[in-house]
Amino acid sequence: MKVGFIGLGIMGKPMAKNVLKHGYEVICFDFNQANIDEVVTAGAQAGASGKEVAEKAEVVITMLPNSPNVEAALFSENGISAGLSAGQTVIDMSSIAPQASQKFAKQLKKQAVEFLDAPVSGGEPKAIDGTIAVMVGGKQTVFDKYEELLKTMASSVMLVGDVGAGNITKLANQMIVAINIAAISEAYSLAKKANVSPEAVYQAIRSGLAGSTVMEQKSAKIFAGNWDPGFRIELHIKDLQNVLDTSHAVNVATPFSSLAMDVMQALKAHGHEQEDHAAIARFYEQINNISLQES
Repeated sequence: MKVGFIGLGIMGKPMAKNVLKHGYEVICFDFNQANIDEVVTAGAQAGASGKEVAEKAEVVITMLPNSPNVEAALFSENGISAGLSAGQTVIDMSSIAPQASQKFAKQLKKQAVEFLDAPVSGGEPKAIDGTIAVMVGGKQTVFDKYEELLKTMASSVMLVGDVGAGNITKLANQMIVAINIAAISEAYSLAKKANVSPEAVYQAIRSGLAGSTVMEQKSAKIFAGNWDPGFRIELHIKDLQNVLDTSHAVNVATPFSSLAMDVMQALKAHGHEQEDHAAIARFYEQINNISLQES
């Protein structure tokens, strides 16, 4: 099967490499030539545009920052839709607004092209080792056709509903992750101010009910003051904006997500938007005049 892959950033690049490792042919495109070169070195073929990728592939995967980027990749001049034929499929693995996914599916349906929204969770480390979680919205028959392809990149692949349901699930994930990072940062701040080692608290509670994947992945970064991005604050702000927009559209209250957004906006105002979202801990360090780094 020939797979088109458009968007070779922090997540897309290792994901495309994992598709290659499982024996699929990959035709790739990105605006960053160095990223294209790296994936080509791993065995892919380079496409000159989204249109060319779509013309050569059976299925096209997109992995892009936000809804406007996906829309441009799909429908701009020389975009993906210009090269699509009836019977092909687009799998958008970007984390975007659910309403945008539904809009794109309707537009592509006019070309008799199928669409799945299939955002991912796990960050760069899991993208590299092929253990991300993929939550999919779309038709069961289309999901069944491409489930094995998606499993080349993931340890968990699940159809959760119709188009848009994948991104609703991803928004729920991002709400929980942001609030969880804030909660552990707040708890470690309490410990530090009370002269108890935050790392000792972590070791004591990590196996109990408070333990989580977020705690496991982010505590070490917090204690080291390592803010190198696996998932940038600016991208989490984008996701939380989609959360708030969607929550307003369906009339649901999301107070903790709103507070998490305020914390991240404060960090952005201080120039930390390119850092890992573990840097939510910086907010607590600043307002409490402490350092959570272990000496």
